[in-house]
Amino acid sequence: MIATADQLAQAVGVTRACQVLEVPRSSLYRGRAPLPPASASPPAAATRPMPPSALAPQERAQVRELLNSPRFQDQAPRQVWAQLLDEGRYLCSWRTMYRLLTVEHQVRERRNQLRHPAYAKPELLATAPNQLWSWDITKLRGPTVGVYFYLYVLLDIFSRYVVGWMVAQQESADLARTLIETSCQRQGIPAQQLTLHADRGAPMIAKSVAQLLDDLGVTKTHSRPQVSNDNPYSEAQFKTLKYRPNFPPRFGSLADVRGWAQRFFHWYNQQHYHSGLGLLTPATVHYGQAKEAQAQRQQVLQAAYQAHPERFFRGQPLVQKLPAAVWINKPNHESLTGPDASLNPTSELSQSP
Repeated sequence: MIATADQLAQAVGVTRACQVLEVPRSSLYRGRAPLPPASASPPAAATRPMPPSALAPQERAQVRELLNSPRFQDQAPRQVWAQLLDEGRYLCSWRTMYRLLTVEHQVRERRNQLRHPAYAKPELLATAPNQLWSWDITKLRGPTVGVYFYLYVLLDIFSRYVVGWMVAQQESADLARTLIETSCQRQGIPAQQLTLHADRGAPMIAKSVAQLLDDLGVTKTHSRPQVSNDNPYSEAQFKTLKYRPNFPPRFGSLADVRGWAQRFFHWYNQQHYHSGLGLLTPATVHYGQAKEAQAQRQQVLQAAYQAHPERFFRGQPLVQKLPAAVWINKPNHESLTGPDASLNPTSELSQSP
């Protein structure tokens, strides 16, 4: 077809011949071009000629040596360029100076910059109460502007049970030591069982607290700096506290805070049906009463289903299951190996109060 089009094009022209035979002109032109031999090597890239205005190698070396000299090594090329003009010298433009330094990889920030270390993301797992606690401190407004009270809270991650709390007028590592030690004794925590997680506040990273945890055989972990998601359960618990309908905008005194907190934590531990616990209370889960409570609920649902099965369109109702495991920063399933790979924990967002 290409050969016929080529012969016809000699008589009526390329455009008319391609229209009659319905052949693209590009195909006709491509068919005319001779094919290169199979063994022919690709053509070498054309070498760009050196512009006549470019600096000679000796001149480039002179500029680099001047820029790296003790006199100008701490100055920007534009500063050097201006100073040389005031001295009656012109070697090249300041843009050329930058290009010469770029070729030698000498254009960078030369001041000593603070570089934070790479913090590892904490990946913590709890499959039972008293395996993983988190703690934090929140500020509560006092009677006047600038006056605050500080609420310390220790929270069990698996059961969401508040194992210890305290209200004080300041943040103090000594007060934190007392709260942690008392809570561990009250819960009967043996050595090498508990992991205590916190952010990087001053009381949390204090040496006195670290020494106490070492004496108690408690492993300590910390969140990454400025990453609140690394301590989600304490943050969510504080939100539950501050969004209570009776939470006052200000507290009149330390006694007022302690009285309100005592009522709140009793409600939170004993009466609050937690959405992350299958709508069980933290105390029920923390003290091993979850199975009995769920069995009783299942009996009630079974009786209701037998009385009116037509009201349950999805069949027999089942109680919501208690999560088998709770994570802080659950890793990807591909990275899980060993016994933890069989667990199917839910994320921390779905288990927040």
